Amino acid sequence: MIMAISLIGCQGPEARRPIEVKTGSYFKESVVRNKELLANEVKLIENIISKDTTNKYINSGNGSWFYYEKRNEEDTYTIQPDDLVTMTYCLTDFNNDTIYSAKEIGVFKYKVDKQELFVGLRNSIKLLKENETATFLYPSSLGYGYHGDNNKIETNVPLKATVSIFKIEKNKDSIQN
Repeated sequence: MIMAISLIGCQGPEARRPIEVKTGSYFKESVVRNKELLANEVKLIENIISKDTTNKYINSGNGSWFYYEKRNEEDTYTIQPDDLVTMTYCLTDFNNDTIYSAKEIGVFKYKVDKQELFVGLRNSIKLLKENETATFLYPSSLGYGYHGDNNKIETNVPLKATVSIFKIEKNKDSIQN
């Protein structure tokens, strides 16, 4: 009798079956939506580039396009991770309506890859040298994406940023390498 009770008592709890079965279709639809959004924003960027005959745009390789407003041909050092950069930038939409002015943002120091900036700007800074200014065009996925910045930037807004690098304080490790 004790043996029968111990055998019955040793059975583990039976797993419950899920009430709702997820198919993953929401994620598939989201991927399709995001691809369409990116394609439309890339067309917008290409349209801006084709209409701007005064500037020579360069593909950054990270999904943004840019042109130099002020170029430093003498220096060869580009910004590396852990460098301390004194800089400013301003943000506009593709209609050139100011979202955040350079005055509003102000001049600040940025520790490369150690402080928070939106993805496009983090990548763009590394393309510049001291005393350079460039204007970048970002699809919303490289800006603030579907979430916005909870202030002035709405959902899925492609951005235009003009970035100025004033000074680069090189990290000691990058000097040695």
